[in-house]
Amino acid sequence: MSSRIRTILLASVLKPLDDTRMYEKFGRTLAQRPAMQVNVAGRAAHTPADAPSNLHTHVLLASTRLSFARLKAQGRYWRLLQQLQPDLCVVHAPELLPLTLLWQALGPNRRFLYDVRENYALNIRTQRVYPAWLRGLLAAGVRGLETLAARYAARLILAERSYAEELPFARPEQTTVLENKYQPLGAVLPRVTPVKLAPGQPLELLYTGTISELNGVFDAIAFATSLRTVWPEAHLTIIGYCQQPEVLQRLQAAVAATAGAVTLVGGATPVPHAQIVEAISRSQVGLLPYQPHPSSWRCIPTKLFEYLALGLPVVIPNNALWRTLVTKYQAGIVTDFTDASAAIEVRSQLLGGVFYPAGVPSDAFWSLEGAKLWSIVETIE
Repeated sequence: MSSRIRTILLASVLKPLDDTRMYEKFGRTLAQRPAMQVNVAGRAAHTPADAPSNLHTHVLLASTRLSFARLKAQGRYWRLLQQLQPDLCVVHAPELLPLTLLWQALGPNRRFLYDVRENYALNIRTQRVYPAWLRGLLAAGVRGLETLAARYAARLILAERSYAEELPFARPEQTTVLENKYQPLGAVLPRVTPVKLAPGQPLELLYTGTISELNGVFDAIAFATSLRTVWPEAHLTIIGYCQQPEVLQRLQAAVAATAGAVTLVGGATPVPHAQIVEAISRSQVGLLPYQPHPSSWRCIPTKLFEYLALGLPVVIPNNALWRTLVTKYQAGIVTDFTDASAAIEVRSQLLGGVFYPAGVPSDAFWSLEGAKLWSIVETIE
């Protein structure tokens, strides 16, 4: 690796300082070499106690995502660029691209990577977060900004294989796919495989990660409620963060109505990833009740890689991409989460299945992606 690449800045506004991709995967991978000084900038969160000594964190946003503080975060980012004078900047959010491009233009030998974590323009157009009249303008603006940034980035990193086909600015010779595979943190006891469920035992169902209606949180509750009619010991834990106050209110009411059959952990506040991993390790079945949607249907959820790596049997919708993975490792079953009459068949499939007969899949882990990340960094002079 070139001797002048010493300081690296990884930055996002909304992603927390302990973000699974920015901090755990990129940050800790790059900090494995003592000569590297790795800086992670993002939304306020507790810095993990076991952070490497050469990995430093910087708060860009300490308030809500819809506040004036989000504009101030741009100023903090600019000051951080001046203070650190990084040899390489890894941008994890499109809203930081304008200042990154300016920073690059004002000095020699300033290089940056753009980590494309989502198809942002598609999300804006299809997820109905913004008013209809605004969606087209915002989507066009983001896509234009990304297209400009792609011309000047040392390399583009794609979080999903499908983005290579979806994003017109992602030239094959300039892009590398680094999927959101599982990066172990600390010692987690491996699950004994093969996994076989037994009738009459407590059945801990699990929903993790971003809590939203699109990600199927209400379908998960309906599924668990239905399954309890044939498997009374079933209990659902929902653990993660919900960014939409109105959805959180509905969720809290729905959880209360189950009279203890569902437990909510987090919800209004982000949950440390280590706590989520712990929940995975003590659960029996992981749920992925995603609703079919253009923004997610061609992507592999991070939680699916986590469940596979930790040997957790899964229940997934009929998504061809996910079904291929799950079938390959005999990792779970396919069902229609909206079909209340499927409970008996689901119970039968769960009790009749032998999951992970060949053990947990090695290619669900981040190590191979980490090697690709190092290969990118080493080629940048």
